[in-house]
Amino acid sequence: MSDQDLIQSTDKPASRRVVIPKQTTLAGRLAAGLLYALIRSVDATIRYAWTIHPTAEAAIKSGPVIFAIWHNRLALSLALYQRACGRWRTSARWTLTPPRMAAMVSASRDGGFLSRVLEHFGVQPVRGSTSRRGPQAMLELTTWAERGYDLAVTPDGPRGPREVVQEGVLALAQLTGLPIVPVSYLLPWKYVVNSWDRFQVPLPFSRCNVALDEALRIPREATEQERDSARLELERRMRAIST
Repeated sequence: MSDQDLIQSTDKPASRRVVIPKQTTLAGRLAAGLLYALIRSVDATIRYAWTIHPTAEAAIKSGPVIFAIWHNRLALSLALYQRACGRWRTSARWTLTPPRMAAMVSASRDGGFLSRVLEHFGVQPVRGSTSRRGPQAMLELTTWAERGYDLAVTPDGPRGPREVVQEGVLALAQLTGLPIVPVSYLLPWKYVVNSWDRFQVPLPFSRCNVALDEALRIPREATEQERDSARLELERRMRAIST
């Protein structure tokens, strides 16, 4: 699948106009800094237990990869990334080159706020979603992957349905050739927000059971039927490690 094929397959009449990602306000930037500090503070109190499939460990060590995590597990995702890469990337290559990630976030004002949080964690935000700047964001992610960055995607975001994998992550894997590593975690001590995704807010001093499941590769020559089968398999794996 070429870049042009990807654009043609995802473009819609509403997406042909130029969409400028919305930026957050000064208050939003200050709030993003406070949220970053809060996440760091809570993360420092949590006890982590890890389960990782051998293929996921091998893929991470040879990197880069595409990390797929449900939208409602975003709260600890960035802290987990830094822990995971520090845990398994021990070769000279990764000792000399710190872990780097690019993540897709919405082009909305809420996405502008989240972008500031990502930047505090040293993550490169790429603005777009399935409904706004989708093709542009996909090509930007591909460029970051070519530079050696890991990629992060919430396959059910930004609007759901909850825990249903959308097509975008499969197209990204096919375009870049990178393996998808499903990631999730279980928190017995949390607050669940009354939102479409049932967002999970970790509470201090909880135990977090983290799981990275079998890496999934999408061949560049995969047909639409093969991509759909892979989508269902990825969804099955992500749900299995989320319950």
